[in-house]
Amino acid sequence: MRITRTQIVRKTLADLYRAADHQFAVTITYLKPGETEPTVRTIEIHELRTTAVRITKAGEVRGGDIKVMAMCRLRREAREFHLSGIISYTVHRMAYVLERPANTTYEPTPPAPADDAQALFFYELARDQDDADYQPRRKLQQSDTDLAA
Repeated sequence: MRITRTQIVRKTLADLYRAADHQFAVTITYLKPGETEPTVRTIEIHELRTTAVRITKAGEVRGGDIKVMAMCRLRREAREFHLSGIISYTVHRMAYVLERPANTTYEPTPPAPADDAQALFFYELARDQDDADYQPRRKLQQSDTDLAA
């Protein structure tokens, strides 16, 4: 068991990233904000996020917290935990068993117009925002010359 207050945050993050990379379950002792009793959960980490940083009118910096996005084995649903609330953790060598829910926010674009050139042009411009999640089918190498324009 690793106690987070006795080690630097970078070490904790490295352990959690490694657990997510190898898909190892992690048992955490977590203290929710505003509560006095910690809870023990076994989670399957699928992502670590940083919250947005903003500056208040008083000049204080808010945000920049790290969230652990994971599947909770107790509740069997997706949960998020703040890194600052994790008191201790143990990385296990047991594999993930829960199915991560699919992302339901993606909406496919409507079919392209076939008869109007200007409508097709605006359709392609509107479709560009969907290219942000594009993943190539194979890893591209610098020596691949058959893909050059």
